[in-house]
Amino acid sequence: MRTDRTFTMLKPDSVEKGNVGVIIEKITAAGFRVVAMKLTQMTNADAEAFYAIHNERPFFGELVEYMTRGPIVSAILEKENAVADFRTLVGATNPEEAAEGTIRKLYAEYGSDSDENAAIEGAFHFSGREMF
Repeated sequence: MRTDRTFTMLKPDSVEKGNVGVIIEKITAAGFRVVAMKLTQMTNADAEAFYAIHNERPFFGELVEYMTRGPIVSAILEKENAVADFRTLVGATNPEEAAEGTIRKLYAEYGSDSDENAAIEGAFHFSGREMF
């Protein structure tokens, strides 16, 4: 499995607020290369499938509703040590706990947490293309 690629998704609120450009700029300034990127709208079925790991959690319905309320930007990023370096750039999962200056602290965005999940999540949004 490749370890030089990862997946990220800019959620509906970042797209709505017009933060896509500044987030991508921050990502590329950190040395990542955008290999693939697309603007899309998740359906309920898409969001339920993508977040299936959380389907027993009490927030699942709200998560699906949130992720389908507007467009998202999904991207495959490339850099040596991509997953670990992107996790550092993104920050802690909870934006309130994320370090100052991280993407999550600034914009509350998502990045894969492992090489395996990066491959799964990237394939979900970029099917038909060998990304990992």
